[in-house]
Amino acid sequence: MEYRRIIPCLDVKHGRLVKGVNFVNLKDVGDPAENAAAYSAAGADELVFLDITATVENRKTLLDAVQRTVERTTVPLTVGGGIDSCAAIEELLALGVAKVSINTAAVRQPDLVREAATKFGSDKITIAIDTAKNAKMTSGFEVMIRGGTTGAGIDAVEWAKKVEGLGAGAILPTSMDTDGKQTGYDLAMTRAIADAVKLPVIASGGAGTLEHLYEAIAEGHADAVLVASIAHFGKYSVRQMKEYLAGRGVPVHL
Repeated sequence: MEYRRIIPCLDVKHGRLVKGVNFVNLKDVGDPAENAAAYSAAGADELVFLDITATVENRKTLLDAVQRTVERTTVPLTVGGGIDSCAAIEELLALGVAKVSINTAAVRQPDLVREAATKFGSDKITIAIDTAKNAKMTSGFEVMIRGGTTGAGIDAVEWAKKVEGLGAGAILPTSMDTDGKQTGYDLAMTRAIADAVKLPVIASGGAGTLEHLYEAIAEGHADAVLVASIAHFGKYSVRQMKEYLAGRGVPVHL
């Protein structure tokens, strides 16, 4: 049976956990390692740690913050932000990170996806796709890079298919239009990508209610849901999320 996963997301800026809306207006919500420990204990299936300003600041992921977080977690941790080489991936995996998430560097040098998948295995490589609505794109969604600050001029669904062909192991599409608003995931975008590839797709950006989690899986065809605001601000516990999904017939690890 394919279990659906609940994955709290730790957006990290300069070593602190933050949360914003539409990728801006960031609020400090604590220490990433402490939050990671709490989510691990609460039953999260996995965690994602994103150093959200690394690319824009032209630097690598802050390894000390990652190290502290890895040490406090008992579930697989995916790390993204500023990863632009196999050497950077190797460094993170050596710290005990389970997977890496690549966004801007994959768009700029697609061969990195193939090289990394070949070297470390597809299961270690997640491709993050930040999307924004754009009517000029065939699917209606454009790939955004550099922390959502720059349009790549690439159709999000076509890009998802391309990275699947290059050997990616999972896709993490985040809607910039719904991020942090708690009004629900962008189901049309999530479904368009999920239906175009055979890879696991992690819905991201906009969860505000338990119903939204169910919709991402039932209507968005997502294999997992990323949660941030509704978890960080104590709206729902991981257990409440899982019990709700189980009650709606979704297979989860309780």
